[in-house]
Amino acid sequence: MTEQQTETAAIQAIRKAAQTPAETTGKGGKALGEADGVAARSLGLRGAVNARDLGGYRTADGRVLRHGVALRSDGLNRLTDEDLGLLGALGLRQVVDLRSLDEVREAGPDRVPGLPVAAIAAAELSASPITVERATPDGMTLHHLPVFAADFDIYVALRDALADRSPEKQRALLGDGKAAAMMTGLYRWFVTDPVARERFATVLRLLAAPDGPPLLFHCSAGKDRTGWTAAILLTALGVDRDTVFADYLLTNERSAAIVENVVDSFGTRGLMREPELLLPVFRAERDYLEAAFEEVTAGWVTFEKFWQDGLGLDDDVLAGLRANLLEDR
Repeated sequence: MTEQQTETAAIQAIRKAAQTPAETTGKGGKALGEADGVAARSLGLRGAVNARDLGGYRTADGRVLRHGVALRSDGLNRLTDEDLGLLGALGLRQVVDLRSLDEVREAGPDRVPGLPVAAIAAAELSASPITVERATPDGMTLHHLPVFAADFDIYVALRDALADRSPEKQRALLGDGKAAAMMTGLYRWFVTDPVARERFATVLRLLAAPDGPPLLFHCSAGKDRTGWTAAILLTALGVDRDTVFADYLLTNERSAAIVENVVDSFGTRGLMREPELLLPVFRAERDYLEAAFEEVTAGWVTFEKFWQDGLGLDDDVLAGLRANLLEDR
């Protein structure tokens, strides 16, 4: 095993060890994600602490996003056996994994109830989109839709920073705003890259199909690709921009314990002299999502034009999303 692989394994071990029941509840036993009036609620998965329901958000026309139909999450590769039971009880029809081939290699394939492990691994260990069809009529279908950018590969940067323990090189790679700039560039790439746009659009088409939801979409941390997918979806449905940002930033509350433990571990294990350099990579920042929306405006002026010309989606897809996901209340 190379040093780089060793450090990657250490990262995964630290993340797994950091996932304790305390992360799924806040003070007084209140589920994280229910604070400050934010409607999204935790799915209660020990191995995916950022898994939550988008249900409860209100649209401009007074309708409400139904609970249990559109779910967002971090990776499902660390699910416990108990988590699999909880996930199976949600009645999901589809799971979408937005992780890259390298991420799956390093962290492992998803655990999806009812699907063979070998079939999942074969699909997710691919750089191209692959679908694993449900094994039974009431089972789940898995779609691997990898979204990754060579110029803004977070995991490559993290590996490079940890493989070379030189504090000077780590600071040169991540310090003085470089980590934040990499993240901002990534979010702009979400909008400008045609392949990335098509992958995000595919998730929306799946949600809009008559037999689409309930559907769960995820990446590794449930923060960047998942966050942008949720932002597009909520905006298209007519959820106000402040709520869209509140849902995005909720990741920081959900993942706070993991981030704190990982950063502390990198310091105490001697991997980094300044582990706080990684915080811009680990955290959701308003500037990142704003950069994506700014790119939408720069390229298409309005979100409606971006929907039509950037994502290649039409009124039928929007009508399908509204029919599938919204309810009068």
